[in-house]
Amino acid sequence: MKLLILGGTMFLGRHIAEIALERGHELTLFHRGQHGADLFPAAEHLFGDRKEDLSALAGRSWDAVIDTCGYVPRIVANSAQLLAPNCGHYTFISSISVYSRNDIVGLDETGEKGTLEDPTIETVDGGSYGPLKALCEQAAEAAFPGRTLNIRPGLIVGPNDPTDRFTYWPVRIARGGEVLVPAGLDVPVQIIDVRDLAAWNLDLVERGEVGVFNATGPATPLTLRQMLSACESASGSSPELVPADEAWLEANEVHAWSDIPVWVPDTDDMRGFSRIDCTKAINSGLTFRPIADTAADTLAWANTREPGTALKAGLAAEREAELIARLKSAQ
Repeated sequence: MKLLILGGTMFLGRHIAEIALERGHELTLFHRGQHGADLFPAAEHLFGDRKEDLSALAGRSWDAVIDTCGYVPRIVANSAQLLAPNCGHYTFISSISVYSRNDIVGLDETGEKGTLEDPTIETVDGGSYGPLKALCEQAAEAAFPGRTLNIRPGLIVGPNDPTDRFTYWPVRIARGGEVLVPAGLDVPVQIIDVRDLAAWNLDLVERGEVGVFNATGPATPLTLRQMLSACESASGSSPELVPADEAWLEANEVHAWSDIPVWVPDTDDMRGFSRIDCTKAINSGLTFRPIADTAADTLAWANTREPGTALKAGLAAEREAELIARLKSAQ
């Protein structure tokens, strides 16, 4: 199969590219050349910024396109419209953030999507990200009617993750000592290993599947406690978990998802956030490796980075120590 990846050198795109080459596909990567330009010498590399210049793609044909880096509907529309006459199939990597409700447990692909008062805005932030992704899905489908696969992942984790949201935990647990955690460790979390997502995505493309799929996991419920236990197993460390209740964390400006990554309080308004229904994807062949394997492989990758590399998510060591001291002094 002749395959084009828009992106292809960062995180999900990188893993899709690696698996595609392993499977013998003829691969082209379109990217800016700013990250990983030396990766995948067996692939064709086309350079350009999709926001401004798609000329490298003009007149070319591929069996399938995978768009891993679309966030603004106008830009996705430009790419999809250019490629539609000469390409057979289009995958758009969307997000479960398209849904307007986080209070519904078991939300499937028919859930109501978020909207914007001004659908022409192009500023991507916490409020616009999901609705813009929903509009990007529409733009892709409009250009490739009946030939579009929209995949809605949850939190993607694993080696090469540029966000460090999951990476924080195996790295922090491996360091040992006192670790600040929320008191409610039995809240559900949903994550998907980037390699599982990449392999399944290619499976669907190879079969010519279309439609919309939620894509997060695992197949059976996972709690924050179990995730942290897997990180302990991966590192062989036995840290002391120091629990703080939600009210204390909020009062001390310790934020869920960013300061304490992956965690979202199990409140009524967020009850469905980590309980997305992925039955359709699982029935189509999506499988999940053990969380302990993801933790171990993520830690191994993180240990290849320059010593002292600052994580982009989670608490800095000094702030965490200050918070724990404050918490203990108040007890």
